[in-house]
Amino acid sequence: MAITIQEINELRKKTQAGLMDCKKALTEANGDMEAAMEILRKKGQLVAAKRSDRDAAEGCVLAKVDGNYGAMIALKCETDFVAKNADFVALATKIIDAVVAAKCKSMDEVNNLTIDGENIKDAITNRSGVTGEKMELDGFNYVEGEDIVAYNHMNQNFLCALVVLNKKGFEEAGKGVAMQVAAMAPIALNAEAVPQEVKDTETRNAIDKAKQNQIGKAVENALKKAGINPAHVDSEDHIESNTAKGWITPEEAAKAREIKVNVAKEAEANLKEQMIENIAKGMVSKFFKENCLLEQAYIDDNKISVAQYLKNIDKDLTVTDFKRFTLRAE
Repeated sequence: MAITIQEINELRKKTQAGLMDCKKALTEANGDMEAAMEILRKKGQLVAAKRSDRDAAEGCVLAKVDGNYGAMIALKCETDFVAKNADFVALATKIIDAVVAAKCKSMDEVNNLTIDGENIKDAITNRSGVTGEKMELDGFNYVEGEDIVAYNHMNQNFLCALVVLNKKGFEEAGKGVAMQVAAMAPIALNAEAVPQEVKDTETRNAIDKAKQNQIGKAVENALKKAGINPAHVDSEDHIESNTAKGWITPEEAAKAREIKVNVAKEAEANLKEQMIENIAKGMVSKFFKENCLLEQAYIDDNKISVAQYLKNIDKDLTVTDFKRFTLRAE
């Protein structure tokens, strides 16, 4: 039977599929609209199944605020071309709108939502059938609080941040801190909020690094005292190549190897535990300042911390929570 352009447009409006896909589905279904929609759904499921092992590294990240609730989602796809497609962005917008309206607090709640009478998972699968790319919903986050600011970096839909302030009326300050979150990728609000597992790992790494630094200094000083350039013997490959080039003699090479082994052992045996702990504490403190939002140097004035920036505006103003998501590798 002949398929009319009106029928094709109706199916396209309902499914967002391409005109040719709609025409083929209607033709296969002999003009039955419901059957045609099912054909397109199955096509989407087939595409999703075939491309399940593909990397969905592009997409659309959106954040939205409604009163004391804010949310962020990332609808992922395979290519930048699809990520910037108006229909793809429209689908992501419908999802974030539905999430905020329902004030979801888990991915399960998000997945159970419906948009345009269709389950979100089905809507994404169907869109996958239209584009031929793997798509998935990822990066869901939400915050609640007194005043929330959402930031979409450069309005490019690849990096978003949400910041919660403890007082209303400071939107400009909130935007500044949201830009800080986007740019500096803090891992926690302050040192107290850093997970204990992270603290323990950083402390162990700092202690090990402090020990290696002290041992390295002892070896370097011993090499210099012996008249050997430490840069010429900093690895076995360098020792061999620099000996071949005539930059160090075989005797100096042998002496360097001896110093590196014996002085390192002696230095390790005589390390002062309290000194190592103090050095490690300084390293961990630096880690907190670089990675905790309120302790970071403020991007517009690195002479003050984010906490100080907020207190300069209002003595009681602070951040109580934040979230960040990006599609870019960091």
